[in-house]
Amino acid sequence: MTAGGEATTEPATDPGLPVVVPGGAADEGGPEQGAPLLIPGETCWRIERADRFAVFVDAAGYFATLKRAVAGAQRRVLFIGWDFDPRIRLDPLAGGRPDDDRLGAVLEEAVARNPRLEIRVLQWDLGMLRALGRGLQPIVLLDRRTPDRLTFAVDTHHPVGGAHHQKIVVVDDCLAFAGGIDVTADRWDTSDHADDNPHRRRPAAGRAEGRATGPWHDATSMMTGPAARAVAELARDRWESGTGDRLEPIAEARDCWPADVEPLLTDVDVAIARTRPEHGEAALVHEIELLWLATIAAARRSLYVESQYFASHRIAEAIASRLREPDGPDVVVVNPETADGWLSEKAMGTARARVLELVREADVHDRFRLYTPVTARREPIYVHAKVTVVDDRLLRLGSSNLNNRSMGLDTECDLAIEAVEGRPGADDLSATIVGFRDGLLAEHLGCTPAEVTAAVAETGSLVRGIERLRRPTGRSLVPFEPPRLGPADRALAESEVMDPEKTPNRWRRVERFFARRRRPGSRVRA
Repeated sequence: MTAGGEATTEPATDPGLPVVVPGGAADEGGPEQGAPLLIPGETCWRIERADRFAVFVDAAGYFATLKRAVAGAQRRVLFIGWDFDPRIRLDPLAGGRPDDDRLGAVLEEAVARNPRLEIRVLQWDLGMLRALGRGLQPIVLLDRRTPDRLTFAVDTHHPVGGAHHQKIVVVDDCLAFAGGIDVTADRWDTSDHADDNPHRRRPAAGRAEGRATGPWHDATSMMTGPAARAVAELARDRWESGTGDRLEPIAEARDCWPADVEPLLTDVDVAIARTRPEHGEAALVHEIELLWLATIAAARRSLYVESQYFASHRIAEAIASRLREPDGPDVVVVNPETADGWLSEKAMGTARARVLELVREADVHDRFRLYTPVTARREPIYVHAKVTVVDDRLLRLGSSNLNNRSMGLDTECDLAIEAVEGRPGADDLSATIVGFRDGLLAEHLGCTPAEVTAAVAETGSLVRGIERLRRPTGRSLVPFEPPRLGPADRALAESEVMDPEKTPNRWRRVERFFARRRRPGSRVRA
């Protein structure tokens, strides 16, 4: 990485990887106005325009829209997933026969109705083992019982211990969904996260009613235009690397945006950032980690994060560095109370406790909080969303978590939208980014977005604004206190054997480069 001739790559561990800054960059140490965080080839793969861009918060709206998109597909639907379950219902709120609403039936009906349509599903191989544990038939049996144009495949091409973690669906190369929601069991929920929702059930064999599942918070995105075609290219490449079968792009252009979905943004640049592990002839790609470090370095007022885990020691060290500054940003992390499953909790839970010690020791100005959301009856809501909002400047969501494996061992896909100061429409985009964050907080706090906006503005702080709105009863955010680590748990966390670092450490170089990109001013302490 270079800035005015200064090498910002760590030469001992990460040779090369130069960055070209559009328009050049002054190396005078002062803040730069209009300097982007999203730099193709460094903090992202590429930046493409989205004609329309929407975000689905929680899976109910996403699954219902996906069902309609599949039904309207003309040539190809490509699913790239960590997990996949054809037995789940997509739109239980619409009524109708449950069997007709199940994902597998929706896919079979689509190919039966349209002889030109092909549907392909690629799933991580160990994810299939999880599915077998839920009673799902092996992929090979599913493949034999479906039409020829409905193909299931598993991807075994990954390092030992690695996972294919992307969650992507592409329809006709013109409509792309990408984010954190797997098209599988346990994900469906509405944003009210009711304690008792009869539709929130795990699929079961035959006509049996599956067991009730808990509330689940998640997020994904949908886009059209060149950005969708770029995500489609990434998905086709992944299909080829996993199966050896090359898919040609679909050249036919059409307006495929669902008419009943209101876009969050139109005509906006969308960056795609990836993690791809070193494996075989494939070189390491860790754009996602570099984007994390860049955004932490550049944050001026606030950093808001929703993540399934908070376990990356390197990211925690970067946050701790900013918290020590007398005028650094507020940092708010929203996590689930515990990780999903005993093994994940052992690995990620102990790592979270360890990095929290580091961060809280550095929080000498009381600007850090880690919260967990609860329902009206104060039951935990599982947080699976992977969302970040930096000041009023950057919105990011995708598949990556705040753990080591998402930075260098698993395949990941994140998207980011940036309001670059001085560019046309930047003020409106900034307002949308902050409004989206305040909407998420309103969901968690059981209040309105306007109340969140007012509390942050009046207190001048994201942390103090949230603290003003938190309640001891009903829907709210609860400060997280980790369990005390025993000697065995501490040894497990410090060994990182279950979540190893796989990337070179570039924090100091990235921090020096992107610290100059902090905005010199802001309307509120957003």
